[in-house]
Amino acid sequence: MDPDLLDDVVKAALRAGADAAEAVGAERRSLSVGVRLGALEEVEREESRDLGLRVFIGKRQAVVSGSDLSPQARAKMVERAVAMARLAPEDPFCGFAPEDRLARGPFTALDLYDPGEPDAEQLEALARAAEAAARTVPGVANSEGGSASWSEGAWRLVTSAGFSGAHQASSFSLSVSAIAGEGSAMERGGEGRSTRHACDLPTPETVGLMAGRRAVERLGARKIESRTAPVIFENRLAASLLGPLVGAIAGPAVARGVSFLKDKLGQAIFSSSVNIVDEPHRPRGLGSTPFDDEGVATVTDALIDHGVLTTWLLNSASARQLGMQTTGHASRGLAGAPGVSSHNLTLLPGNQTSADLMRDAGRGLLVTSMFGPSLNANTGDWSVGVSGFWFEGGERAYPVTEITVAGNLIDVYGRLIPANDLEIRGSTNAPSILVDGMAIAGL
Repeated sequence: MDPDLLDDVVKAALRAGADAAEAVGAERRSLSVGVRLGALEEVEREESRDLGLRVFIGKRQAVVSGSDLSPQARAKMVERAVAMARLAPEDPFCGFAPEDRLARGPFTALDLYDPGEPDAEQLEALARAAEAAARTVPGVANSEGGSASWSEGAWRLVTSAGFSGAHQASSFSLSVSAIAGEGSAMERGGEGRSTRHACDLPTPETVGLMAGRRAVERLGARKIESRTAPVIFENRLAASLLGPLVGAIAGPAVARGVSFLKDKLGQAIFSSSVNIVDEPHRPRGLGSTPFDDEGVATVTDALIDHGVLTTWLLNSASARQLGMQTTGHASRGLAGAPGVSSHNLTLLPGNQTSADLMRDAGRGLLVTSMFGPSLNANTGDWSVGVSGFWFEGGERAYPVTEITVAGNLIDVYGRLIPANDLEIRGSTNAPSILVDGMAIAGL
């Protein structure tokens, strides 16, 4: 979006009575194609341009947003934002990020943008090829379809304090969902990948065959009796255990006292073999950015260093509330004040293979699918529906389904053992993880 347009909006807000203001512009284009059983099912195209404005009057703030960028609409937006700020309650912690923490250009080149724009026919061909590969797997009886998509977006922030920065990124995605068996014995399996550059996607045949094999290997899934046993979370979904960690170390949650880790800063919450890093400057990373959504320079952080929790994830407001400095983790849309998020969060691999962990555990549950997690943010009590495989003698024995695993995350984190099979698939990644004992609810 034109920086002059955003600068004009900021200046208009100051003339209307704001003490400070910032404007955010976002542009996005996307195209997605879905097929099922070899036939085209849907084509969706989206184009959008949106504007967000945050204004400050003393310690009061207001945020408005809109997609009409005409001069008349922008004038109304400014008028509405200033009027709302005059009526807003005071927030002693609101305001811009400290000037000495802001990113200064030239910004780090992160290679997030692939200028190649596929057309609908190209995406359809990818989706058809992936689904066709899934249907060639012996035992696959049906398909829930394949899809391929592309998008590109640009984001720009301009503030009355003098910051102006923009970044641009693209995304290419391919996914398939296959069905094996019939009726009550039917099982599903899927595979999907997203990358910044088209050339980094796996081939459609690789994606389709993986989806088909996952569906077939689930056939004959059994229910098991409730028990306590070792649980291994497969690397594709082990990162799901890190989501509650991010929420628990987010500055706003800690400041409100609604975090099961609120008293754990500087303490060991994992074993000394566990390290978790946040890497905002990973080339082509799905969470990479040269600066956060307040313009603060981003840096690599060791959030967990040999088991010890080293930092909170802070934006400027939560940092002020906690008497600390922002860590460059502000995250916002256009319609609200900044929150907090991680960038590229990675649980670093251990020394053992996932097969080694299974042999060491001997007997237990390998989780390959998760759904419906539940978390008590104050206590860390966590449960999730899962399916996967029961293993005996360190080897897969049979598929299992309709299971819930549960535990307290402080206890789970303390006993977590990472394997060495880390695969970068998204903005949060982990290798397979063994927890030596969890409550398993079945029959």
